[in-house]
Amino acid sequence: MLLELMRLINIVGHSNSGKTTLIVRLIPMLREFGRVASLKQLGCHSFNLPQGKDTTRHFEAGAECAAGIDSEKCVVSLQGSNLFSILDYYHWLGIDYVVIEGFKEYHFPCAVIGDFKTQYEVLNNPSAKDICYNLDRFAEYEPHHK
Repeated sequence: MLLELMRLINIVGHSNSGKTTLIVRLIPMLREFGRVASLKQLGCHSFNLPQGKDTTRHFEAGAECAAGIDSEKCVVSLQGSNLFSILDYYHWLGIDYVVIEGFKEYHFPCAVIGDFKTQYEVLNNPSAKDICYNLDRFAEYEPHHK
């Protein structure tokens, strides 16, 4: 059983404010401290599975989880997933840092990019290095399902 808590680094801001650019710079820096995962809220942009592929057909047939593995990566689709089920899964995998893009409604301490306003702001328009120097300002996550 894992006892370590994951650190949640939430990056929020309006569309096209530079969130993804910051995250792409941040992830390699965080990897110096531990294992890193990312999580993006897709919002109104639905992610479509490739039509006719075997894993898509498995998923559409009702598999709770369908995965495809190649020589470099694994792609997993989960039925009815929510933020906390994914965070629990990341914790189970031994992830140390989760970089989250979006999910403003969950009120995690966040780094704000651009002129977005929230009472949960802990850093305003930070660089990736600023975030690394202030990791203790971000939430630690305790799994909901142990």
